[in-house]
Amino acid sequence: MEVLHPRCAGLDVSKRDAKACVRIVPSGKVRPTEEITTWSSMTGDVLALREHLVTAGVTCVVMEATGDYWKPFYYLLEDGPFEVTLVNAHEAKNLPGRKTDVSDAAWLAQLAAHGLLRASFVPPPPIRQLRDLTRARTAVTRERTREAQRLEKVLEDASIKLSVVATDITGVSGRAILAAMVAGERDPATLAELSVRRLRVKIPALTQALAGRFTEHHAFLVQLYLELIDQHTAAINTLTERIEEAMVPFRAARELVTSIPGIGVPTADVIIAETGGDMSVFATPGHLASWAGVCPGHHESAGRKKSSKTRPGNRWLKGALGAAALSIARHPGTFLNTKYRRLAKSRGKGKAVVATERTLLTLVWTMMNTGELYAEPGPDYYTRRNPERAKRHALRQLQALGYDVTVHPRGAA
Repeated sequence: MEVLHPRCAGLDVSKRDAKACVRIVPSGKVRPTEEITTWSSMTGDVLALREHLVTAGVTCVVMEATGDYWKPFYYLLEDGPFEVTLVNAHEAKNLPGRKTDVSDAAWLAQLAAHGLLRASFVPPPPIRQLRDLTRARTAVTRERTREAQRLEKVLEDASIKLSVVATDITGVSGRAILAAMVAGERDPATLAELSVRRLRVKIPALTQALAGRFTEHHAFLVQLYLELIDQHTAAINTLTERIEEAMVPFRAARELVTSIPGIGVPTADVIIAETGGDMSVFATPGHLASWAGVCPGHHESAGRKKSSKTRPGNRWLKGALGAAALSIARHPGTFLNTKYRRLAKSRGKGKAVVATERTLLTLVWTMMNTGELYAEPGPDYYTRRNPERAKRHALRQLQALGYDVTVHPRGAA
């Protein structure tokens, strides 16, 4: 097999250290030499490792994506005069029975020498920082949701059914009612009168929901969870301000993405942070969808398809796309909603959500390459594209209901 990199290195990275295998293929038919050394993950040792690789004349360094432990090595080595490649551990599996850190490093070096590994996508520093911020905001938002769920469990324990009547128990009306209960108010009618706006039309039901066995014990827990929710909200606001600063170079891209129905500013921030905002990294929309894990997998053997399950992808991106797809499913009047309903009817809601996620990524890829805003085709797009098919479908529906119908063009005799 052809050797593409006669001087290369493989790193098996862990939390404490890394095993480095420098593989050198001399000219002629001499067997390659391999030198394996161990370096700690401290910054000073990683810099010393870089100098060691430079001295050895290494031109290519390969390491597996192991948790977050690869980052100190990658970020310090990428400034060196060699190509640093991060690879998916699934694509660089060692042979069974040969699984040690030393053999893994040697195996990576051998694969790298022959160019048998595909590089993972590692964005530039500005996108890395934006990723950290958007992921932190997503994590804190999820924690706030968990605190709200814990708050609801406390109310259920007290037989307070506020969540049955109010959509958001931490909204303006819910916070006013809960604050009064913590302060000592127990009369359901008085508490119900604290509601505002649309919730006031539900005062009779709200009065019934607030009749329970709320005690000082529940008041203590409710106050605790409300304070935690406020702390998370403050952290989210701080992160959002920092994200706005980091998004300055990507404002044009965000304007394009937010023109798609169902995608708001927070979701657009995640999409740009995870994809890098540069679609030149992905050759086609299909490459982007495959990388994100929103397209069918391929597992075929002996002419038989064994599975088409979607592969694991970027969980942060898939979470944002999933939320956008569900929002599209709940709001009719757009082309994307029509497409979702057509797919849900024939394939089921789960597959329709994944298909909608792929459609969103295809739109993002196209718009970022063309620089054009989203043009809404309209909910009647499929009818306008193929009116005869729409007519036949309508006739079949009427016939299924027991009607015999004859149709003719409007204005004809």
